[in-house]
Amino acid sequence: MIATDVAIVGGGIVGLATAYQLTRTLPRSRVVVLEKEADVGRHQTGHNSGVLHSGIYYKPGSLKAINCRLGKKLMEEFCAAEGIPYEICGKVIVAIDESDLPALERIYERGVANGVVCEKIDKARLAELEPHSAGIRAIHVPEAGIVDYKAVCHRLVERIREAGGQVLTDARVAKIVRTREKAVLTTVAGEQVETQQIVNCAGLQCDRVTALSGQKPEVKIIPFRGEYFELKPEAAHLCKNLIYPVPDPAFPFLGVHFTRMIEGGVECGPNAVLAMGREAYRKTDFNLSDVMETMGYSGFRKLAFKYWKTGLGEMWRSASKGAFVKALSRLVPEIRAEHLEPAPAGIRAQAVAPDGGMVDDFLIQEAEHVINVNNAPSPAATASLNIGKTIVERLVPRLT
Repeated sequence: MIATDVAIVGGGIVGLATAYQLTRTLPRSRVVVLEKEADVGRHQTGHNSGVLHSGIYYKPGSLKAINCRLGKKLMEEFCAAEGIPYEICGKVIVAIDESDLPALERIYERGVANGVVCEKIDKARLAELEPHSAGIRAIHVPEAGIVDYKAVCHRLVERIREAGGQVLTDARVAKIVRTREKAVLTTVAGEQVETQQIVNCAGLQCDRVTALSGQKPEVKIIPFRGEYFELKPEAAHLCKNLIYPVPDPAFPFLGVHFTRMIEGGVECGPNAVLAMGREAYRKTDFNLSDVMETMGYSGFRKLAFKYWKTGLGEMWRSASKGAFVKALSRLVPEIRAEHLEPAPAGIRAQAVAPDGGMVDDFLIQEAEHVINVNNAPSPAATASLNIGKTIVERLVPRLT
């Protein structure tokens, strides 16, 4: 039996950032992170394209907007202090034609309201920044950047352990029992952790962990696979930094885009296609239990009925490289199929409400002895250190 003050379920970047912030805020507190995989950051964090988001897209005053702005500053400070490579390279959000201009203007207004350094630029200035990009107008966001979030995770583990905390891998939580005084978590290996407080940062599995804790989840996680290509070296000159389209305001996805990565190379994508399992990273992966759970959820069926045409388009881009290239060529007309090679896919844990609505903002659900982070999609990696700080602020009165 391990006795601790706080047990954190999930060793992605949000769970690790929470443990790290707890060791800094309450250095005498005991913390244990329980990660079901053999290493930390194996899922959403480890399949992240590594963008330091500015916060330009998010509704002013939302948890996303607040945590992204504060978290980006904390992440930059952490990386600078720890010698982790990052770069403030800037991005452009491109209006391809006149129909994109109203949405581009709304994004700019949000950026200004959120305190983002950004400016509207014309076609000539866009050509200076990204010579191969199409577009009639754009927003330049010079403070956007790139970083290696996996390196951040491993450094957080070092700092947590140095402070006396524990990070346990191969420790999937199978059972949670809560009483008035404490909670006990049991892993699949039979190890038990007795704790005052639980923080659920389980990402793709967060709604299931919420249910294990005895609380009814307000949402269900529906997995969407984001498929990527990478530019071959001879085509890498087509993108200098980050090139994004104007996103569809009806969806919490940003559309296919070009991202220069901190370790080198340029990633192109993603699409957003329903995954046949919460960890189905390959097209051939299939988890019957996960699929049945998704299909049996009324919220998903309502979502599918409302957006079936969009879903078919995403599936077509998944099946056809030519269709994917066509989408990319709207941003960079010179792109050709022979310029692209497959890159690893990621899974987005999209929280969907019973009415079929896709939850856009971060969602934190609290109960006695437990804080459940039930929606933390992009920009959660950028925002992670401030999300962790926010969770710790909620923990402090529970521990003192």
